[in-house]
Amino acid sequence: MTVRRAAGGAAAGAVAATVWAAQQPLDKRVFGSRYDDVELLGKLVAPRGPWRPVGMAMHGANGAAFGAVYALARRPLPGPGLAHGVAAAMVENLGFWPLGRLIDRFHPARRELEPLGGNRRALAQATWRHLLFGAVLGVLEEALNRSPVRSPQLPPSTGRSA
Repeated sequence: MTVRRAAGGAAAGAVAATVWAAQQPLDKRVFGSRYDDVELLGKLVAPRGPWRPVGMAMHGANGAAFGAVYALARRPLPGPGLAHGVAAAMVENLGFWPLGRLIDRFHPARRELEPLGGNRRALAQATWRHLLFGAVLGVLEEALNRSPVRSPQLPPSTGRSA
């Protein structure tokens, strides 16, 4: 059951990360920031090469890993998946956002990336993305890992007809 639950969470996380990445061009226009997670990840590994597919693979894998851990940690908690998914994603967002200053300083492609330290637009953008990711993750994980509904047990038949 634990492996199945983690697999459902991983699938939900991968889908949520894909939704996040797919909508990034729109939120870049809305927030007026060129901050792009796929670019950040891809250029970490392939700064001069095919960073987009590398970044997408890494983003999907990160979403899957987060989703698997989320699914295993969420199990005993009551309440709707939507609320739990959003809460978990917001904790991750606010917990890791301060690392943006390290990215600005040490990322191999830092001169090509949107600066993150002190960038309120990028923080708002990241918060939106995590809200979306958490909502998709929470709803989808809950649906994938829903316990099967069991039929009520009927009393054993006595073999006599009425």
